[in-house]
Amino acid sequence: MYFDCIIAGFGGQGVMLIGNILAYAGMIEDKNVTYMPVYGVEMRGGTANCTVAVSDQPVGSPIIQNPVSSIIMNLPSLEKFAPRVKKDGFIMVNSTLITDDEMIPYRDLDSVMVPTRDLALSAGNERLANMVMLGATIQKSSVVSLSTMEAALVAGLDQKYHSMIEANLKALEAGADFVRKAAA
Repeated sequence: MYFDCIIAGFGGQGVMLIGNILAYAGMIEDKNVTYMPVYGVEMRGGTANCTVAVSDQPVGSPIIQNPVSSIIMNLPSLEKFAPRVKKDGFIMVNSTLITDDEMIPYRDLDSVMVPTRDLALSAGNERLANMVMLGATIQKSSVVSLSTMEAALVAGLDQKYHSMIEANLKALEAGADFVRKAAA
């Protein structure tokens, strides 16, 4: 099994956090992982992306040129990273910020349009849109098990945010459930 992903958006969307949590989940499942954050010149509001690779075999490098998947949280990230996804790969797209019309140049890619804000609101907190997207990606890829995510959140979140673990799990499940229903 090998899975790699570029996760991209703007600062403040939790891009680095979901990459980090995904890497922790892989480690908990005793898989080989790499995680590499990349920041733009600004923090909040600037560009942000990270790469994550999860594999049963050793991972040679955290640098990913043509990923199996990409999590796209905003339009500039779509334009930059969608063309790099492998032909048989897929993209997870934040449909709260990216319209169907903006997806036209990428219609040949396997894509899942995830209404992250609406799903996060239904899970109780619109700030958990990143966790919705992570849950959707896990469901689509089966890279790790959703049952691993509680332990990954404990490992990856600062202790002061541990009170938010239940809300994060609810958002993860909302994203996974969206993908399950879309596939049915």
